[in-house]
Amino acid sequence: KSTNTFDTFIVAPENELAHAASISVANDPGIVYNPLFIYGATGLGKTHLLHAIAQAVLRRDPKAHILYVTSETFTNDYINAVATRELTAFRSRYREADVLLVDDIQFLAEKERTQEEFFHTFNDLHSQRKQIVLTSDRPAREIASLEDRLVSRFNWGFTVDIGAPRLETRTLILRQKAAAVGLEIAPEIISFLATRIARNVRNLEGAVMKLHGYQKLKEAQWAKESAPGGEENKGPFVLTLDMVTTVLHDMLADEVSDRISAELIQKKVADYYRIPIVDMTSKKRTASVAFARQVAMHLCCQLTSMSLSAIGEAFGGRDHGTVIHARQTVTDRCSTMPSVKTDVDYLYEKLSNPRG
Repeated sequence: KSTNTFDTFIVAPENELAHAASISVANDPGIVYNPLFIYGATGLGKTHLLHAIAQAVLRRDPKAHILYVTSETFTNDYINAVATRELTAFRSRYREADVLLVDDIQFLAEKERTQEEFFHTFNDLHSQRKQIVLTSDRPAREIASLEDRLVSRFNWGFTVDIGAPRLETRTLILRQKAAAVGLEIAPEIISFLATRIARNVRNLEGAVMKLHGYQKLKEAQWAKESAPGGEENKGPFVLTLDMVTTVLHDMLADEVSDRISAELIQKKVADYYRIPIVDMTSKKRTASVAFARQVAMHLCCQLTSMSLSAIGEAFGGRDHGTVIHARQTVTDRCSTMPSVKTDVDYLYEKLSNPRG
């Protein structure tokens, strides 16, 4: 049984409309929002909502015929039915569903015969007031090579998008997912991960699960070492930021866009604080310049995979200790000064999401 229910879906401004529409569909399938078309980038919760709809409908009516498939599964089923001359059975399976949930409908693009079959399946279900819910990574009108008549039908009901999680949402997700698995993680590490992992919810969940596995492994090792005959008791195992960056190195690196460089960060920060770009690498130490430089170093730690030494070198040949101090200074000020946190969050979002 899937754990993807409405209760476990974290509602935020970026997804609250899609969440509300999904609940409405689950409460009155085939009556409102038919079809319901949900679109958004990968890993933002579209599949979670499909599973939640299915489970909610089944709780209300255990005899309901729910069919969840990806468009790839639909395509393969159709191809196999044609090859084995079992189209009648194929059509019965799909057209007798009370609720049809199709994930990643964009993969029907360029599959003309499959689109033809899905068109008739859609019409048959819709005419019987059976609920149809579709997900896609883009609006129907933007799916290349999708027949106009399908685009038209997909727009008959209600189309809603899910946006990428904001920093506050990412922080909440990490806290709740960590609590759910019993992962003890410091607030500053939560803040670090929320800033560094910005693409989608799936990556946030993956980070928590990977850290949880690492924590359990290390706890087992420490318990063995602390047993009679082993080393002296070391106390409880605590995740540190260095451990987190090591364990999640690949994931954090994948989040970094190749377009982000130390030079770009220096320019954006210098422009924001209205100081000359040359001050980022100069020896000038006035308070305003020094802090802007520290912010830029902090963002380099957050947004690039550069080593501390490489970051220091990019800032006029400073050493890695200076970078560590800058990172800690900015982190401390963000936790005690809301205005600083607002500035740093704004710069992070602008650098990581230039179109946002």
